[in-house]
Amino acid sequence: MSYQEKKTIVSIITGLFILGAYCVYTFGRYQSGAIATDDMKFWAGTMLMFIGIGIAAAIVIQIVFHILLSISIAVQEKVRNGKCDSMEIEKTLEAEIVTDEMDKLIELKSMRIGFVVAGIGFVAALVSVVLNYSPAVMINIMFISFNIGSLLEGFTQLYFYRRGVKNG
Repeated sequence: MSYQEKKTIVSIITGLFILGAYCVYTFGRYQSGAIATDDMKFWAGTMLMFIGIGIAAAIVIQIVFHILLSISIAVQEKVRNGKCDSMEIEKTLEAEIVTDEMDKLIELKSMRIGFVVAGIGFVAALVSVVLNYSPAVMINIMFISFNIGSLLEGFTQLYFYRRGVKNG
């Protein structure tokens, strides 16, 4: 499995965890009656809090991922050569994380799918207001659709890395 695939899987898992935690927290509080549907301050504050948590979690998890990747490369070098040379490990690590044109094409194609899903969610959120749903429903539709768009972007990247991608 390539570096890009591993990195994408780690990002998908992080995104799923954050979205799941948001849904459990907010809809659990809503079901218990602790918040009202029209309490926009709660909904906006909670979304901002989970955006911050998501950013912090993504940074920490990517750092841990890269540390574990470096350790695994060092172990592989030790098993293969019987010694652990830091220069050789650094060369192997740099060679593994290089980005080529195919990676950029996959990123662009998958990003387009993520933006389409987010755009559809945005329109659905606007339609929900036209149909007299609460503004809280609207911002939840937007927040969740943006998260799902990001997750689909990751799954699409995995798909293209496995299947390949054609230019055009």
